[in-house]
Amino acid sequence: MHCQPDYKHKVYIWLKSNQICLICDEATDSAATLCNACEIDLPWLTQGCQVCALPLPASGLICGQCQRSPPAFNQVVAPWTYHFPVDSLISRFKHQGKWPLGHLLASLLGECLQHRFDNAELSRPERLLVVPMATKRLRQRGYNQAAMLARWLSQDLDLPLDEQALLRPHDTIAQQQLDAKQRQRNLLKAFALAPGARVQGQHLALVDDVLTTGATAHSLARLLMDAGARQVDVYCLARTPKPGT
Repeated sequence: MHCQPDYKHKVYIWLKSNQICLICDEATDSAATLCNACEIDLPWLTQGCQVCALPLPASGLICGQCQRSPPAFNQVVAPWTYHFPVDSLISRFKHQGKWPLGHLLASLLGECLQHRFDNAELSRPERLLVVPMATKRLRQRGYNQAAMLARWLSQDLDLPLDEQALLRPHDTIAQQQLDAKQRQRNLLKAFALAPGARVQGQHLALVDDVLTTGATAHSLARLLMDAGARQVDVYCLARTPKPGT
């Protein structure tokens, strides 16, 4: 007895087909959604502060801000500077619901992280945590882009994900329109640990889309370190450079 009907026509096998590049709309000659040319042309961050990943003119340096006032997090991992086309891809994912773009970027970030894990350049965290979004903003947008990135990374890297450990009980002004000092003031008491959240002695990694001044990451890392976390890293898609660079 045959389980399938007798069908003699050609069958389209999606997994073996070429894809269309999500950036240039040209065929990729592979199952990937990014062609080689576009991948090479991405604004890769190759020289950045060893702590906050701020783009610098040479590698192996720590920026002046991190030397003067070390942040609570241990280090930031970001594959790209926040320049075209990455800035456009993130914006479309974040504000227009273009989820395939976010999935593509998360996959590339996962590859970068796995490479650094394999080469002992980076220690694997015990859990991934999500940078929380205020309830009002979450209702307006309908999704938390940081949570989506964290879910994809959790699957790709086989790392546990905790989406409930961090809370944002108070609505605050959107960070994009504020300078560094205003961002710090805006985030005072903006975050909280969920009741029963266990972070004591753990190495944790915060997941977000873009790191600008680092105020949000610092506030969350300080909260976690004060609660007994052993180390807090930050994984994000892109790091904004200093204005004018």
